[in-house]
Amino acid sequence: MKHWINQHTLVWRLVLSRILRAKLSTLMIWSVIGIALSLPAILYVVIDNLNQLAGQVKNEPQVSVFMKLDAEPATVEAFRKNLEQHKGIAKQQFVSKEVAWQEMQELSQNVASQLDRNPLPDAFFIEPKDHSPEAISQLQREIEGWPGVEHVLADADWAKRLYALLQLGQKAVLVLSGLLGFALVAVIGNTIRLQIATQREEIEVSKLIGATDGFIRRPFLYAGTLYGLGGSLIALLFVNGILTIFNLSVADLAELYGSSFILTLPGWEISLGVIACAVTLGWIGSYIAVNRSLARLNPN
Repeated sequence: MKHWINQHTLVWRLVLSRILRAKLSTLMIWSVIGIALSLPAILYVVIDNLNQLAGQVKNEPQVSVFMKLDAEPATVEAFRKNLEQHKGIAKQQFVSKEVAWQEMQELSQNVASQLDRNPLPDAFFIEPKDHSPEAISQLQREIEGWPGVEHVLADADWAKRLYALLQLGQKAVLVLSGLLGFALVAVIGNTIRLQIATQREEIEVSKLIGATDGFIRRPFLYAGTLYGLGGSLIALLFVNGILTIFNLSVADLAELYGSSFILTLPGWEISLGVIACAVTLGWIGSYIAVNRSLARLNPN
């Protein structure tokens, strides 16, 4: 066990010394990786913030329920109790036909004077707990079957458009992440391939004295991992810096609308996800490059 630890420790020291000797090229590789990772990370954080804003927006989708004109008070009261017991309803507001008629007379006396009787029904205005279009449509269909209900109107069009845009943004992030991930594998793989080319004679000598492919492969895999790790840290610096600059304008814009909304910086879950993805891509890129190079050295 001690021999295994010493062996890997020596390889790490060797890789670190090589990286530190080429500070400029290493910094350039980290910067390229950081820029490529920061683009989908920024988009993801922005869309995640918009999702949270959509859940907090004050203009929540509303379900309007209009009772039948001949609905008995007992039927209306039973309907109200059903709403109070419903688990999918956050809050409700009841507007009686008398109150609605009085408000109509105050707003438009000319129209009200031409009517012989009150044409307005009792109404309930409901705010659902789940603002997704599917949940609102399901609640609308359920309430339509209750006794005494004449018509149910669900104001969910804006919610459908908002959710559609957010889903489109999420798909765009996935596509962009896939393309940039492929590009990172190519960049890191090409960097490792160039390192292998410069150390070709050393590798050939190592193989002549009995070095295995795993022994030769190990330092290049560690180098690819370090490239990914350094690039991910640069990406997190870019993301936090850019979002901080954005927040200066976002805060001013939110203040005009009486809001305190700002873009939330990525938490530890997103940060660990970026680091894990970068390290994995670095390992994959170096693994592919080393195996291809070893296959050329071992044509058999």
